[in-house]
Amino acid sequence: MISLKKQFKYELERFNVQAKQIETVFIGGGTPSTVDPTLYEPIFNILKPLLKENAEITSEANPNSATKAWLQGMYDLGVNRISFGVQSFNEQKLKALNRAHSPQQAITAVKTAHKIGFKNLSLDLIYNYEGDTKALLSHDISEAFKLPINHISAYELTIESGTKFASTPQVRQEDDELAFFVAKEITKRGFKHYEISNFGTYQSEHNKGYWHLKPYMGIGAGAVGFKSNVRYYPRTDIDLYIKEPLTIDEEELSQEELLTEQLFLGLRSNIGVDEHILNKAMKKRADFLVEKEKLLKENTTYKNNNYFIADELVLYILD
Repeated sequence: MISLKKQFKYELERFNVQAKQIETVFIGGGTPSTVDPTLYEPIFNILKPLLKENAEITSEANPNSATKAWLQGMYDLGVNRISFGVQSFNEQKLKALNRAHSPQQAITAVKTAHKIGFKNLSLDLIYNYEGDTKALLSHDISEAFKLPINHISAYELTIESGTKFASTPQVRQEDDELAFFVAKEITKRGFKHYEISNFGTYQSEHNKGYWHLKPYMGIGAGAVGFKSNVRYYPRTDIDLYIKEPLTIDEEELSQEELLTEQLFLGLRSNIGVDEHILNKAMKKRADFLVEKEKLLKENTTYKNNNYFIADELVLYILD
């Protein structure tokens, strides 16, 4: 935590953060629940005067390590939202995904968090893993909605290099229909589909910050920060990060790259794209998509009501 604290103080100066300016905090990486809450205290002591009133403070958690004591400790620190890496309520699928928890542990963890007082609770589900069917996914979604949650993130399985599944890419299914099925099953139960992978009666303010290209600090090994047109990358190797937390790579983005990001992020979410960022040719193509009912236009903003074709729409506009 010494290195984390050192980088945090450095970033606060770089971003010129003043009292009551920080809108959201996200403690991620999937395994914050393996860290005793008392170890987060030095960070929260620095953080608290900088938080806006009612700031959203989220922590990810694994169901098997999110004990009652851990959840209570995080709640006492000020965390007000938990995102559980559930993935599935199917025992065989969890084992195949190399998850350490059982369906019952996931259920217990969510219910415990709710009893402690967390009002905003989310869980992740994975689809298009080998063997996924509509019946299996329907069961996962039904089980999720029995719990006191107000948000679901439903992710299609992706194969990343260096992971367990990199040597077995065949475990990822190619079934586009399942994406539409999952979205329909979740939305028909009352959750709004507000981004390609996110649904809820509550919408994550932290996620929205990314999509609006707001500045954000990335603290810790493997984190990413962003300000104006520059991305910041602390070291990904934990041992090296601990030794040199202020060795941070920078990547300057061109105006063209920023525009492309705005289009992709805007059309993959309910934020949309403002016509003023488009040149004449792009606007003409966007208007054509409105004419063909592929996009909607609300005042000066283009909106997309089918996030699963967002990439194709963006590539057409950029052409």
